[in-house]
Amino acid sequence: MHTSALFTDFYELTMMQGYFLEKHDGKAIFDMFYRTNPFQGGYTIFAGADELFDELESFSFSPDDIEYLRSLEMFDPSFLEYLRTYRFHGDVYAFDEGTPAFPGEPLIRVESDLMDAQLVETLLLNTVNFQTLIATKASRMVLQTRGRGKIMEFGLRRAQGDGGHTASRASFIGGTVSTSNTYAGKVYGIPVAGTMAHSWIMSMPSEEEAFRKFVEIYPDNGILLIDTYDTLESGIEAAIRIGLEQKAKGKRIGVRIDSGDLSYLTKEIRTRLDDAGLEDATICVSNDITEDVIKQLVADGAPIDSWGIGTHLVTGGAQSSLNGVYKLSAKEEDGKMVPCLKVSNSYEKTTNPGRKQVYRFFSKDGNALADLITLEDEVLEPKKRYTFYHPFSTADFFVMKSGSYEAFTPLLTKKMEGGRRIVPKRDLKEIQQTSAELLSQFDKSYKRLINPHIYKVSLSARLRDLKTELLVQARTAGDDRQ
Repeated sequence: MHTSALFTDFYELTMMQGYFLEKHDGKAIFDMFYRTNPFQGGYTIFAGADELFDELESFSFSPDDIEYLRSLEMFDPSFLEYLRTYRFHGDVYAFDEGTPAFPGEPLIRVESDLMDAQLVETLLLNTVNFQTLIATKASRMVLQTRGRGKIMEFGLRRAQGDGGHTASRASFIGGTVSTSNTYAGKVYGIPVAGTMAHSWIMSMPSEEEAFRKFVEIYPDNGILLIDTYDTLESGIEAAIRIGLEQKAKGKRIGVRIDSGDLSYLTKEIRTRLDDAGLEDATICVSNDITEDVIKQLVADGAPIDSWGIGTHLVTGGAQSSLNGVYKLSAKEEDGKMVPCLKVSNSYEKTTNPGRKQVYRFFSKDGNALADLITLEDEVLEPKKRYTFYHPFSTADFFVMKSGSYEAFTPLLTKKMEGGRRIVPKRDLKEIQQTSAELLSQFDKSYKRLINPHIYKVSLSARLRDLKTELLVQARTAGDDRQ
């Protein structure tokens, strides 16, 4: 597989040429993090990293790529010759895919020379931002089912182009059980599923004939779409007749509803099916379903066995992107790595400096309590008292006493070295299962749809002091220049 290094914003290349021509290419460290939780929620599910590692390993310029850049008449021949042999050669540290994450945490750390680390910014953000958004959306939807029915991802036809494939992958990480996307089934090993379209029924002499032909061909997948003409009349009546025929053969059917009042219709249809002796027939619903719709239908007691969800899952619904960013946190000066930060008049846009680690603290019951961002060389000791400082307010802090937590674990681990992955690819089902287990460590108050509790992400004392020192230096230097 070859990932074209033209998959980047143009200014990455112009900056890269500037570094090259100025011989300004010391070591550098960049962090990828995001600033606010999507969907006004309380968490995200980190996704996309495993695909990113594959893409980084093959990230290079083909001869055609070089010739295209030459045609733009903006690049020096010596720089283009350098690009001919370019390969990503950095080290990458990252959270494990599927890990619940929170604003401000460095989810990925890239360590390389400045040109190398700069060029991969767009690829990294494009891959991780979208998949994290969709995995989070899927997770939110799955939580709202409260275990009442599995979610099938039906989103390919509504997705944004090729994003439909990675949306299927991310949705599965977030907890969906299958996809309608056949290609994603092949590439990612996701179970594929599908029923029938209204056109199948409309092309036949009658609904009953359409249903009968379908179950003859697919006797073990007899999900019948009953709302083409009249859901509670011809649709359910034909389904019951076919269902009884299938029951006599030792088979069972299911019905799907794609329109109307899903709460009312599912209850009526459940009664009709049960009265006919088809208690084992299943009910699937679709039709622009959101997590709010799921929550309401579950609260109404709607007897739903599966959910087919497309548009609002694979597009992100009300929020189309994650606000993940990629910022320089340390650079080489006189042979030494020096921490740096971006200063902003908006306090939330001032970054955290240096090479960092993130620790998650747990209670005796295994519940997540809070996350602490530290400098990487800080050594945390068990059963020690730690002060957690607010990332934006130096006067706001709390103390994690030795008896108030049981353990902590680092979240950033090395995934790539010298541009090559050093960890094996993980099975997608394993990522999905691990993600669900990790999310279960958080109190339900962080996972509610409305006004979720804010999970505390704090700075260590050393990181807080370093950030304050660099802020003072930057402000003072600004005053001296005026």
